[in-house]
Amino acid sequence: MKLGSKIHLYSSVLFAILLLAANVTVYTVFHRLMMDREMSQLLAESEQAAEVLRTAEGRLALNGLLRAYVPLDGTLRWVEASGEGSALVASGNQLELGRQEQAFYSERRLEQVTINGERFGFVSLPVIGPSGSVANVQMMSSLVELTELLSILRLVLISVSAAVLVPVVISSGILGRLVMRPITSMTSTMRRIIRSGEFARLKQTGKSRDELAQMGDTFNEMIGLLEESFVRQEQFVSNASHELKTPLTIIESYASLLKRRGAERPDLLEESVEAIHSEAVRMKTMTEQLLLLATSRREWKADMQPVGLVAFAEQVSTMFSQVHHRNVTVISSLDPVQGAALVPEADEAEATAQDLTALADPDMLKQVLFILLDNARKYSAGDIELVAGRLQGTAFLAVKDRGEGIPPEDLPHVFERFYRVDKARSREQEGAGGTGLGLSLGKELCEAMGARLELESTLGAGTTATIWLPGSGQEYLTWL
Repeated sequence: MKLGSKIHLYSSVLFAILLLAANVTVYTVFHRLMMDREMSQLLAESEQAAEVLRTAEGRLALNGLLRAYVPLDGTLRWVEASGEGSALVASGNQLELGRQEQAFYSERRLEQVTINGERFGFVSLPVIGPSGSVANVQMMSSLVELTELLSILRLVLISVSAAVLVPVVISSGILGRLVMRPITSMTSTMRRIIRSGEFARLKQTGKSRDELAQMGDTFNEMIGLLEESFVRQEQFVSNASHELKTPLTIIESYASLLKRRGAERPDLLEESVEAIHSEAVRMKTMTEQLLLLATSRREWKADMQPVGLVAFAEQVSTMFSQVHHRNVTVISSLDPVQGAALVPEADEAEATAQDLTALADPDMLKQVLFILLDNARKYSAGDIELVAGRLQGTAFLAVKDRGEGIPPEDLPHVFERFYRVDKARSREQEGAGGTGLGLSLGKELCEAMGARLELESTLGAGTTATIWLPGSGQEYLTWL
């Protein structure tokens, strides 16, 4: 059964049950109140008659009083305990009641009885007669009018219930369609996406802000995220395949050249081996970066520990200088001459070389610094500065070069994967350009450590990349 049909059925049945329960409650309460009222009125009349009849002397006076107090639709009876001297008066339409056997009751009785299919109210009051003997004043009154009134009430309630159920059934069907409209629209949109392979969004109409409208907005937001992710994935696969194709083509070309002429030209052998080795190293680096970027962030477990920034920077600069034969100058924020030229400017009064520590994963931080230093090496010819310092209580490491800089229009995009500032740059030229993955990987590694990577650049003057680290070693140790 469809959800709309379930809503229709369940709401109709539930309303019918509630309406039936309400009508039964109304009828029961009204029936009880009216019966109690009728019996109370009959008891009051019986007490009034008994007050008069117990003083009657003689048969004639007793019969006269019985006729005076007999109900319009019932009987009034005087019953002696001995059975002698009893008297009965019945109204004109209840003569059959006079043929009923009389009975004496020593206690007061107030009840409803059924005689010949008709309901009566019965009251029996024990009194002391004029002669001093105990007698009963028994009054019986028909309840037919009240029964007919209750029958009319039942008919009215049934008729009203039937009349109300018709629009309820219709309205519940309309309600089911209204509730199901966004869900149906969502389902049809999903089927259209499956058939066409293209992303589509729900058309939101009206100004309703209920849960269904929120579900539609959430669906559209989810589709937007999926579309964006799909586009990025397509672009990622396209760029990755293109980037991997370039070094493979170069390797294949030089290998073919070696196969044809390597034995004849020894000078060509050295050039080809160097080119093949360079492209293999570049392809290995790019593959490692791709694999790391494809790994879920949840698998990146940062081993956070206090790191002495000055000593760490000197260690990284030494390793980098030995590999790439480029001078990297380590600057501490304690040096007022060198520190004054830095961006950002350091608060020198805040830190000393001994307490300039921060929380970081050493391996991740080293990888980020190698990425930043490698970019500075590629796009600048002079010395590279590696700065360790603290600004307004926040520790940082900054890599500064004096290269060509980045145009302002390209600066917001440098952290995007495969984005390169100079798209016309030849990938085959030695030392020119990169894969466009380094800064993206560096940013995500910083985020995994709770750090922040920022880039500032002036065209023609150079670029500064700053890693803002989450906290000091002293704070970390206190927290432990």
